[in-house]
Amino acid sequence: MKPLLRFSMFILGAVMLFACDANSPLSENTKPKARGSIGEIILVIDSAKYAGPVGDALKNIFEADIPGMIRSESKFKVNKVDPRAMTRMLKMSTNLVYVTTFDDKGSASQVINAQFSKESKEKALNDPSIYSLRVEDEYAVGQEVLYLFGNNEEQLVANLKKNSDRLQNLFEVRERGRLENIILGRKNSAAEAEAEKHLGIKISVPASYQIAKSQPGFLWLRQPTPTERRPDISLIFHVEDYVSEEQTFPENILALRDSITRQHVFGDPEDPTSYVVTEKQIPPAFRNMVINDNFTTEIRASWRTNNISMGGTYLGYVMVDQEKGKLYYLEGFVYYPNEVHRDALREIETILLNTDISWVPEQGS
Repeated sequence: MKPLLRFSMFILGAVMLFACDANSPLSENTKPKARGSIGEIILVIDSAKYAGPVGDALKNIFEADIPGMIRSESKFKVNKVDPRAMTRMLKMSTNLVYVTTFDDKGSASQVINAQFSKESKEKALNDPSIYSLRVEDEYAVGQEVLYLFGNNEEQLVANLKKNSDRLQNLFEVRERGRLENIILGRKNSAAEAEAEKHLGIKISVPASYQIAKSQPGFLWLRQPTPTERRPDISLIFHVEDYVSEEQTFPENILALRDSITRQHVFGDPEDPTSYVVTEKQIPPAFRNMVINDNFTTEIRASWRTNNISMGGTYLGYVMVDQEKGKLYYLEGFVYYPNEVHRDALREIETILLNTDISWVPEQGS
C-alpha cells in the first residue's frame, strides 16, 4: 500500500506548536506503552462543541456507518472525554484526538488551547488551511495523537468536511497495521502453500485458520472453533481468466460472487438448498482503488443462505492482474448473530489486503 498523504499541518515540528509547561510529554525512556483496543479512539472535546456542527462533522468521520451492514455499526469505537477529565491513564490511550477552536473561551476548550503557543495560533490565524497536527508517542510509546483545530467553528467544520476521507484513512491504515502485528505473527504455511499451488498467489493467513476446501482455482479457509466471544469467519479465494473490463462491473461482481458461493459454500453441507447468496435487500457498497498497481474493486455487503437459515456480512475484493491475464476474487464473510461485526471485518480486511496476486514462483522452485 502506498504511504498516506501527509496532512497540511506539518509545520516545522511539534516543538514550535506547543508551549512548554508542566504538562509536557515525558521523555522517550520514561514513557509507558500505549494501551487501547483495535479501532478505539479517545475523542477529547468540549461537550457543547460536540453537540453542535463540529460534533456532527466528527461523527461523519469517525462514527460513520460501515456500508453494506445488516444493522448500523460505526467504523470506529469512539469514547468522548471532557478535556478537564483527562487522566494519566487516558493520556496513555493508543489513539487520542483533541478538538478545539481558538475562539472558544470555555474552560474545557481552554485546557486544550493552553497547549498551543502564541506563535502557532497566529500561524493558524494567517492560514485557515492549517487544521491538524499529528504527534506520535506524545504520552506513550505506540501512540497516535491528532490535534484538530481552527480559529472558529465554521473554519474547523469546513476543513473537517474537506478532509474527512483523509482523516478516516489515517486511522484505518494505522489500526490495520496494529492488527497485522497481532494476528499475523504466526501463519498457516499449509494454507499459503495451497494458495500458491491452486491460485498462483501469495497469501498471509493466521495460524488459527484451517483449510475447509482446496481445489484448482478455489480455496476456502475457516476459523474452526467460533464461540460466543469469537465470530465464525471464513475466507474464500477464487481465480479465473480476465477477458473483459465488464467483469469488474458491480452487477457482474455480484453474479461472480454468488456463483462461487453457490458452488462451494453451504450453511449445511448436507442440505444443497443452503448455499450462500448476497442479500439484495441491503444495497452492496462498491469502491474502486489501486492496490500494488492492480485495479481493485472493494465490495461490502450482507449475505444469507438460500433457505434463510443463516446470515451475516462480507467484505470482498476483485483484483485484476493484467500481466497474468487473471482476475481474482477474495472474500471474508462473518457469521456472528446479534453481535458486532466491525472487528471481524477489520480482521478480514487486514488478511485480504496482505494478498499478493502478482506473486510468481522463484525459478527452480
